[in-house]
Amino acid sequence: MYKRQDQSLSATLLDDLCALVGKPLPERAEIRVWGMSGVERVTFPDGTTAVFKYAKEPFDREAQALRMAYQRGLPVPALHATAMQDNWLGMLMDDLGTPVRDADDLDGVAAAVMLHAARPAGGLPLLDRAGLAALPGRALNHLQRLRKADRWTDCDDVEIALGKISAAAEARVEGTTLDPFGWVHSEFHPTSVHIGENGWHLLDFARAFTGPGLIDLASYHGTTDVPSPFRMRVFLEQYVTAGGHEDALATRGGLSAEAWALGWHRMWAVEWFMEQAIRWIDDPAKDPAYIPVVRRHLNDVVHLLEV
Repeated sequence: MYKRQDQSLSATLLDDLCALVGKPLPERAEIRVWGMSGVERVTFPDGTTAVFKYAKEPFDREAQALRMAYQRGLPVPALHATAMQDNWLGMLMDDLGTPVRDADDLDGVAAAVMLHAARPAGGLPLLDRAGLAALPGRALNHLQRLRKADRWTDCDDVEIALGKISAAAEARVEGTTLDPFGWVHSEFHPTSVHIGENGWHLLDFARAFTGPGLIDLASYHGTTDVPSPFRMRVFLEQYVTAGGHEDALATRGGLSAEAWALGWHRMWAVEWFMEQAIRWIDDPAKDPAYIPVVRRHLNDVVHLLEV
């Protein structure tokens, strides 16, 4: 039923978008679809193509972020039309085609330098020093709600780790607003840097916010491997060499820039995973997948932030 409802909603959104741009209904081909959003390539009868993207809360602010990014000269896909239906956002945007190659570290550095140099966007959510320090407490609140629902009952270690991090947070958030502070893409991975025949573009601004740019730099290499402060340091040095702010290398919260960035990025990810578990996804069947990831990230946070 859930999937059929999503399909019906996406069809209605696409109808609305086509009406807005004066096009007949196209053929649809999935690129990436999951429970909370989808991306499709659509082909119109005249042979032209576009990308159709749809998403529900909390991914429904992307159109706003893309417009602000475009206004600031950032290379993002141009929006042709947007529509809302039952709290779902639908967007019709440029089809950038198949990438000519995967993005590498230097591509990521160049994208980050340009993004962080852009004028901050006042309409985006703010993650400042107080917001960063509040993350472990927010995660503890999520855990309490999960336990009230008779979930995550065997997670005392998660509670202990979050308590340690919360106690040390005020000291460890020192330096949050050092440059680069402004645009944070928040889904900043090689797959978000599209390198096509007409240059490169940044994709996936659904969770963009204003905050410490080091969060982006720490996310680029992903979270599936054990975090490598050495690799992170090299990446930060490449970033500064390419024109990024030199304070990206500055000590923060009594820690090296690389440890601070990796530690707080993992803490940000933990709070997001736990909010998904109790609010956005709220599916007990997915707990066995979420809990080990949260445990692993928390172990990394405790080590990196030295709490």
